[in-house]
Amino acid sequence: MKRKVLGLFMAGLMVMSLAACGNAANKEETQARATQAAETIAAETKAAETQAKETDAAVSTTEEILSKGPNGEVATNATTLSLTDEEKQKLKEGGYKAAISLHYGGNDWSTSQLKGLSDTFAELGIEVVATTDANFSAEQQVSDLETIMAKKPDVLVSIPTDATATANAYKRVVDAGTKIVFMDNVPAGFKAVENYVSCVSADNYGNGAIAADLLAESLGGKGKVGIVFFDVDFFVTNQRLEAFEATMKEKYPDIEVVSKQGFTDENACDVVADAMLTQHPDIQGIFALWDIPCEGVLSSVKAAGRDDIKLTTIDLGNNIAKEIAKGSVVGLGAQLPYDQGVAEATLAAYSLLGKEAPAYVAVPAKRVEKSNILQAYTDVYHMEAPGWLVEAAK
Repeated sequence: MKRKVLGLFMAGLMVMSLAACGNAANKEETQARATQAAETIAAETKAAETQAKETDAAVSTTEEILSKGPNGEVATNATTLSLTDEEKQKLKEGGYKAAISLHYGGNDWSTSQLKGLSDTFAELGIEVVATTDANFSAEQQVSDLETIMAKKPDVLVSIPTDATATANAYKRVVDAGTKIVFMDNVPAGFKAVENYVSCVSADNYGNGAIAADLLAESLGGKGKVGIVFFDVDFFVTNQRLEAFEATMKEKYPDIEVVSKQGFTDENACDVVADAMLTQHPDIQGIFALWDIPCEGVLSSVKAAGRDDIKLTTIDLGNNIAKEIAKGSVVGLGAQLPYDQGVAEATLAAYSLLGKEAPAYVAVPAKRVEKSNILQAYTDVYHMEAPGWLVEAAK
């Protein structure tokens, strides 16, 4: 757009130059033409500038964060976090230690999040002394936290498996003087500043809305759909479900949610989908809350010979990325886990520097479908799309 405006300006200069070069006989006529041309150029320039402003405004709205924090906080965009060179040097000289406690480490989301954390901590000279995986067990995570604290980390980055069952264990971490940055969820009764530094998440509400839009658009705005949801009180998955249902109700009145089936085991969602298809054979689309449950739903759909059913989800796992490229899944709302990890490590650095941190930070939602799957993969994982995905996209 800037090049277009500059081009118009240069064209104007050329017209005025031609006017100056005319002889006396046609000087008046040439001047009139030059004036008219200048007025036309001015009008086009103004129109181009207006279009540029409108384009910039449209781009900025895609960065809007729809989610609220665990205690209703307005989100701060993760892209606004930063450290100066002086602050980075101070951290490198501090000899600080960090630990990471995950609810579950066996998926692409956790792997990418850990990469973002590890890369950023390494850049800041902060040693990661422990990384644990609770495998969705609150009891295991309580034990993990005890093991971690024996290493006396200065900061802890963690996602609670259960907001209530782990609260006392996290309270002991706080009492020991370790600063905590949470991923996605916070323990019951915890408040920012008082008990923890900040909570970092994706825009899960925004991603839920994207999944609803994709499913509705694939159905032409009408039809019957089902939801396969996580039947556990977990903050971020609750937001996804709320956003999906609200978007369908408000924007797509001709789409009916005819079935909601819950699960607690992400690896058993084929059975959940089997029941849904048996009870509602006329169903046309299904939303699953993240990629692994969606894989189970897809398996069920294929086994039933129902390739006509449209599927959407959240999280760009490798398997689902391939299915989007092949056309088996319509698309999804993607988290950016690497960027979340960078934000968490940066906020941990804020706490070590005594720098004020926002209570809730979120990474913008990203719409992913077949048309942008290769670029989306790069955006999510910070690497070129692998050969198998390029091939599938063909």
